[in-house]
Amino acid sequence: MGLGVRWTLHGDGRTPAPGAVVRPDERLSWPRTAGLGAQHVVAMFGASFVAPVLMGLDPNLAIMMSGVATMLFLLATRGRVPSYLGCSLSFVGVAAVIRAQGGGSAAVTGAIFVVGAALLLAGLAVRKFGARIIHAAMPPVVTGAVVMLIGFNLAPVTAHTYWPTDQWTALLTMLFTGLAVVCLRGFWSRIAIFLGLVFGYALSWSLDRIFGKIHSVNGGGEAVDHWRLDLSAVGKADWFGFPTLHGPTFHWSAILVALPVVIALIAENAGHVKAVGEMIDDPLDDKLGTAISADGVATMLSTAVGGPANTTYSENIGVMAATRVYSTAAYWAAACFALLFGLCPKFGAVVAAIPGGVLGGITVILYGMIGLLGAQIWVHNKVDLRNPLNLVPVAAGVIIGVGGVGLKISDNFELSGIALGTIVVITGYHVLRALAPAHLKNQEPLLDSGTSSYDRSDRSED
Repeated sequence: MGLGVRWTLHGDGRTPAPGAVVRPDERLSWPRTAGLGAQHVVAMFGASFVAPVLMGLDPNLAIMMSGVATMLFLLATRGRVPSYLGCSLSFVGVAAVIRAQGGGSAAVTGAIFVVGAALLLAGLAVRKFGARIIHAAMPPVVTGAVVMLIGFNLAPVTAHTYWPTDQWTALLTMLFTGLAVVCLRGFWSRIAIFLGLVFGYALSWSLDRIFGKIHSVNGGGEAVDHWRLDLSAVGKADWFGFPTLHGPTFHWSAILVALPVVIALIAENAGHVKAVGEMIDDPLDDKLGTAISADGVATMLSTAVGGPANTTYSENIGVMAATRVYSTAAYWAAACFALLFGLCPKFGAVVAAIPGGVLGGITVILYGMIGLLGAQIWVHNKVDLRNPLNLVPVAAGVIIGVGGVGLKISDNFELSGIALGTIVVITGYHVLRALAPAHLKNQEPLLDSGTSSYDRSDRSED
């Protein structure tokens, strides 16, 4: 397939036959391919512009670099892995912690740059030794715990930063978004977060027209009278212009906060590649290391100029599952659209104007969903938390990560929150496993099962 930029026309180029799929090396007519690309942009749009806003980075640059990252990924995988690389939400909590420690945008992007380098090395290791090294170093009990503490560590950001700016808008936005996630079907359910943002945006504008200014804390934490939705910067912004770039800076304290996210990204990438392989009926195990490495390089490239991390997006995998069109040509079209959006400062100004109350309502659900993905990893892999070998390191690590427990090493160096929680989970699990008796390593529970046996079928005779 070469670089994966040559496609054969599928059928008549219009509509796939019933039950047929458009494979990665095929395409529909170019107008239809462009339309599919636009649909992929909409699917990734919600999370991809929420992420940089929550991290304090330029949304225009983030969208533009997501297009560049997608092109790089498609070339690296030779067009065999159809996927869009969007702005990763896994680093939102990391950015909040680094900024709370006094770091700026350069410190945030510097820390994420190092994570990208670690992801690149992990991908190269997988290419060399196979996927088994992932499972050996990071079994499901570990990856689930790390993902959980990354998500739940964000709770104070919502509670103390966004929600207080407009609690009623936050509440209504939360309710609308929850209904959209649960009640909508098909493609609309996949962009429920984006729809929640649109709803909150319109609600804030309406409340300003009806009730005038609100008296609440603003971005600086001071209670003042202010508009819920301030569009003054939108009118001043140009229609065309290049995003503002900046280089990264590197601080050990920030890097150690960010490094644990590598675990979540590897698990996420492995899951996405496996899912795509099953959908297109083409085992992609030989491309897993390449896909992880490509994500690492894309993240390094983006953060080197001031953008956020980029990773494969499940939203776009969902679009492929719904349309049964897996053509990488559609992703090239999506990447081109993203580049155009990134060169429109007026778009960035509209994104930057999202009210704090709206973000409060969205992040209540979004951050919780990120955290609960960790629990889903446990459920999917049948992790037995009755076994003390699993329970003890997870219990300690999650509480440390979520509660922000700190360990002061010196006057200028402290481990806390996500970093310390991850270290406790990983080292705790492997050390305890090395010392534990054989019956615990076989996953036989030592603790009383208690109510966990309530639903067993053998109780039907009661």
